[in-house]
Amino acid sequence: MVETLQDKAVVVTGGGGGIGAALARRFAAEGARVVVNDLDGAKAKTVADEIGGIAVPGDASTIVPEAREALGGTVDVYCANAGLGSGGSEAAPEEVWAAAWDVNVMAHVRAAHELLPDWLERGSGRFVSTVSAAGLLTMIGAAPYSVTKHGAYAFAEWLSLTYRHHGVKVHAICPQGVRTDMLAATGTAGDLVLTPTAIEPDDVAAALFDGMAEDRFLVLPHPEVAAYYRARAETPDKWLKGMNHIQQKWEETER
Repeated sequence: MVETLQDKAVVVTGGGGGIGAALARRFAAEGARVVVNDLDGAKAKTVADEIGGIAVPGDASTIVPEAREALGGTVDVYCANAGLGSGGSEAAPEEVWAAAWDVNVMAHVRAAHELLPDWLERGSGRFVSTVSAAGLLTMIGAAPYSVTKHGAYAFAEWLSLTYRHHGVKVHAICPQGVRTDMLAATGTAGDLVLTPTAIEPDDVAAALFDGMAEDRFLVLPHPEVAAYYRARAETPDKWLKGMNHIQQKWEETER
């Protein structure tokens, strides 16, 4: 069972909508003091006002010091939720690849760098990484997103294996389609692969809280992802062939 969140200090990046807003609402409902971060300051303020939280707008890579100060000098739970759903292939512009890497991976690294000294000193802290099933599997039509989400998952995994005996808990949330603006922006690829089984942001928040209660690293709001992940590991050529069939089906829709 997860420890009480009453009066805990929580930061949610990308909290102005979608999964981030759902996480912020759930933590606030559990009694936590929540900083809502988003590049869009108006959206951050709207959610913060709704839940009695604190809006700290800006780049998720740089807000830990300001968020910590706003919360009275400490952060108990950090939700690295901000992300870019960058589509494209190997031919995507370098700046698209760089932005995806910066937001989807390096923002997590920078936050951990800021948070860990205090967490290790007091022997507690919780890092929640919103990854994606694409970080375990892949996503057609979205090379920058898929590759960097693999990186986000790898970093969360590394954090967990490195610091769990020091009291640091890490969770990687890996949903498939979630009914958010990011899903809407995936176009026909998302319509084919993600939309049919899409869930609500609140379902993702509920899955995280179940995972925290059970002290599980991997949080799968779509339980079927476990079977896909297993197939990918056990029979990679068969799995890749199946994914290629989906790729071909998508290409047909694009003609």
